[in-house]
Amino acid sequence: MQAGVENHSLSPHVRIGEGGRDRPLNHGFDREGKPMPRLFTGLQVPPAVRAVLSGLRGGLHGARWISPDHYHLTLRFFGDMERERASALDACLMQLAHAPFTVQVSQLRVFGGDKPRALVASVDPDPVLLDLQADQERLARRLGFAPATRKFSPHITLARLKEANAFQVAGFLSGLGALPSLQISVDHFALFSSREGSGGGPYLIEALYPLEDGLDEEQGWDQYETA
Repeated sequence: MQAGVENHSLSPHVRIGEGGRDRPLNHGFDREGKPMPRLFTGLQVPPAVRAVLSGLRGGLHGARWISPDHYHLTLRFFGDMERERASALDACLMQLAHAPFTVQVSQLRVFGGDKPRALVASVDPDPVLLDLQADQERLARRLGFAPATRKFSPHITLARLKEANAFQVAGFLSGLGALPSLQISVDHFALFSSREGSGGGPYLIEALYPLEDGLDEEQGWDQYETA
């Protein structure tokens, strides 16, 4: 089990919770039924890729490095929500139909321009990845969530740069050179919940959804759709 990401599932192809896929979503709620905090979907980063990316840590003044156990690729952020809405989201996510695919981690980038805010490892926009994210955006809107405010740019956040300046970051990147070839084989995606903490996370994996052909993604959506 990863130190920073709690995963109660025995397999990447079953729902979390006793009894498998047909059980309700339970993690993230206390006994009083408080909202599940900061839900988002994403891809996990395998250990071999985490090991390479974590080797880049250090040597940049003002960087707050993300714990390697918290590395992930965000697909769609949903935010806090109540039990009923979280269950509807979970039911719809189980209907998404996509074949497994592979993505390439291509280069290091900085978000923020002259005021850098994050160091990230960019992921090439594979067509299947883009389709998966677009379907989740479409699902979110059908469930009544506000449209995403930023264009999807697949990446893995490595550090927050609240105190680093653009000159320091440019020097850091030039000293690293190119990334080695890194691939991530994707056969499932996850629903995470996030708690506020230092170093990114902590995150809990609330459910895992297999990628496989033959599912009917429209099945059951209408009963959850918000007018």
